[in-house]
Amino acid sequence: MSNSKSILFGGNALKLAGNEIKIGDKAPEFTVVGNDLKPVTLSQFKGKNKIISVFPSIDTPVCAVQNRVFNKRIAELENTVVLSISVDLPFAQSRFCGAEGIDKVITLSDHKELDFGKKYGFLINEVRLLARGIVVVGKNDNVVYIEYVPNVGEEPNYEKAINAVKSL
Repeated sequence: MSNSKSILFGGNALKLAGNEIKIGDKAPEFTVVGNDLKPVTLSQFKGKNKIISVFPSIDTPVCAVQNRVFNKRIAELENTVVLSISVDLPFAQSRFCGAEGIDKVITLSDHKELDFGKKYGFLINEVRLLARGIVVVGKNDNVVYIEYVPNVGEEPNYEKAINAVKSL
């Protein structure tokens, strides 16, 4: 299913590319790149609840806040990992996390193939970045919450995502 969503990016309405996913869908398998430049797949986190925190670039203020919030709030959640995905290079993600003391979220890069962005419908083709949003995937790999933030400059709804995990 093609994505029909549009988002605001820098005041411009841009259409998201890829497959729009919905609550109840089986989470599509994807491959991204870890900080060690090795492939990382969704199935590597089987049996855990997963918060997929999606953002355009680690080097913007809202994206930095998004990572800090999840790094802090992850302690409240049992059997849960936070996968923070952008198209930033793994080197930039590592630098940011080291400088900010972010040590509980797992930063992953979709820069190589845009596999996550295409399969989950977060790709902004015009700027080759990912839109902002959150996907919560239960340990059974079903999507239980999704948010495509309509304006990339705004924060996602952390409480709804965290409550979705707590209800599992």
